[in-house]
Amino acid sequence: MALHKAILVAVALASCIDAQAQVAGTQPLSVTVEQSQALLQGWSVKKSVLGKSVYNDQNEKIGTVRDLIVAPDGSVSAAIVSAGGFLGVATHDVAVPIGALDVRSGNLYLPGATKDALKATPEFQYAKVQSPPKPKKLAQ
Repeated sequence: MALHKAILVAVALASCIDAQAQVAGTQPLSVTVEQSQALLQGWSVKKSVLGKSVYNDQNEKIGTVRDLIVAPDGSVSAAIVSAGGFLGVATHDVAVPIGALDVRSGNLYLPGATKDALKATPEFQYAKVQSPPKPKKLAQ
């Protein structure tokens, strides 16, 4: 874990050096120093969650996280777990409340679940969103 933080600090410091060449207000896609500090406290969903195996209490792999669902208020409400299938063929995706997942030693667990129970759960269907969420006003 210390190595991971050291790498993040090195990357942040390198990006700060580049940020000094930027003129304030001309780089709307860059982050502030405060936001950079907050980024150091966070983690990557892509690297830490998406595509990761989900295990049950018996350490049996029961599925893989394929997606995360963000609620209108911006909170993560569910993980889409794919059960069964081989190489993405004939998979059965189910929505699992994000609070039901445990993280133990860097692995994701769904206590009390089995692969058969996931397959017996009704399959998750994506909503047909007519338009993207309304943008939030930026702090000034």
